[in-house]
Amino acid sequence: MSTQSQTLSATERTRLRRHAERGKTSRADLLVVLDAGMICHLGVVVNGTPLVLPSAYGRIGDTLYLHGSSANRSLHAADGQQVCVTVTHVDGLVCARSVFSHSVNYRCAVVFGAARIVTDQDERLAGLRAVTEQLIPGRWDAVRAPTRKELAATSVLALPLTEASVKVRTGPPGDEPEDLALPVWAGVVPMAVSFGEPEPDPALRPGTVTPDHIRLRSGRAGAGRSS
Repeated sequence: MSTQSQTLSATERTRLRRHAERGKTSRADLLVVLDAGMICHLGVVVNGTPLVLPSAYGRIGDTLYLHGSSANRSLHAADGQQVCVTVTHVDGLVCARSVFSHSVNYRCAVVFGAARIVTDQDERLAGLRAVTEQLIPGRWDAVRAPTRKELAATSVLALPLTEASVKVRTGPPGDEPEDLALPVWAGVVPMAVSFGEPEPDPALRPGTVTPDHIRLRSGRAGAGRSS
């Protein structure tokens, strides 16, 4: 069966307690939210203290990969432990007629599970490639591969996508009926992530052309341009 045709398994941790109608139950919805993001937040308990840290990530099938320094104690504390990873997209500011009814339009995925530090070299490279390609598709094949020293300085954390929830809010504010007659502007201020014109490194060799994968990422696809 196709992974994307499956539904998310309901658990006590993934059950939505508020606005359950905003929940998405398809695994395809989970993958859409994850694949559209670039930064996740990892929640882990380190020496009895909860820490939430931002991290780049990537996905291969039903596994999420995060990376960081091999000296990062949070990644190593997560090894074999229950963690939580979230990815959130803010799509708009929802302006209501009352302070209480203001909100945000968003898409959010929350993943629970036992994380593991990846030790297999092939999987480590695949995970690092996934993280790189999540940020800049096409970049891995365009640059130098990591050296043994660089790999030794890098840890890769894997998390299965077996327990997750997805919640999405869209649309206008949900004002109380008695507030609709107030002379107050209400609506949505849309938000979106955009990329600017690529800024060449001053140390680039003369004649180095901005590659297509960079121009595609910045939304400025076309013929390469010398820097």
